Amino acid sequence: MRTSSSLPALCLCLCLLAVTAHAGPKVEESYGPGPKTFTLATGSPGELGLLRVLGEAYCTANQCRLDWIKAGSGQSLDMLKNGETDMIMVHAPAAEKKAVAEGWAGCSSLIGSNEFFIVGPANDPAGIAKAATAADAYRKIAQAQAKFFSRGDNSGTHKKEMDTWKDAGIEPNGDWYIVTKAFMTATLKRANDEDGYFMTDSSTWAAEKNNTPKLAILFSGDKKLVNTYHALCAQKDGKPASDLAAGFITFVASPKGQTIINTFGKETHGEALYNDAAYARKYE
Repeated sequence: MRTSSSLPALCLCLCLLAVTAHAGPKVEESYGPGPKTFTLATGSPGELGLLRVLGEAYCTANQCRLDWIKAGSGQSLDMLKNGETDMIMVHAPAAEKKAVAEGWAGCSSLIGSNEFFIVGPANDPAGIAKAATAADAYRKIAQAQAKFFSRGDNSGTHKKEMDTWKDAGIEPNGDWYIVTKAFMTATLKRANDEDGYFMTDSSTWAAEKNNTPKLAILFSGDKKLVNTYHALCAQKDGKPASDLAAGFITFVASPKGQTIINTFGKETHGEALYNDAAYARKYE
């Protein structure tokens, strides 16, 4: 029989469970002084530090704080639809257009691009360096049953990977096909450590290539692998749900924001990690 002395502890546990159950998405980092806040969900631009530079520039001028939620494109879109974030930066064009058409996303703005590389062991056991297209490279990997790493997380990278397998006429499965459920950098490093192939974006590669010495770019240049990024805000009754988020999108698309994008990374890595919207527009 439970005594009355155990009731306070039980109530505390129930309260903690209730708070945890209703907690919002985890904030990875915050930029700017506040006090006004808005949230943004994205993957690589946050991981690689571009979002920090953009966020600090905008929030310092507008006395606000940007809270970054780390999420791939698919998860970011889900959070925007469910009202769990004010805006997103993603690379999933078909899903983005659908979101805008359905009315729960707006402020859609092209902000920049990078591209995908297929990297793998320098000795290229599947021979993909001789491939004519990305789909051909994937066929060679499957035929050789060479180890291939997939994020498997419905991110923009995963969507592009699966589109490429579809183009190749292959449903990947077997011991050679390894799903990590991890983000870009973590999966890239695992491919390096375990001598496998992986499709990474050029930004992450530029930032991490010195940390993945066993890997090399083995295939690039297919126009289907160009990766355009858009910013979208949550929309309600045809209007942005957050004026701060809408203002940030305008800032990122402005000459000042675009200069930050097309110069980011040069000082540290010797090359910019992203192309600006003017370059990306050629691939829309």
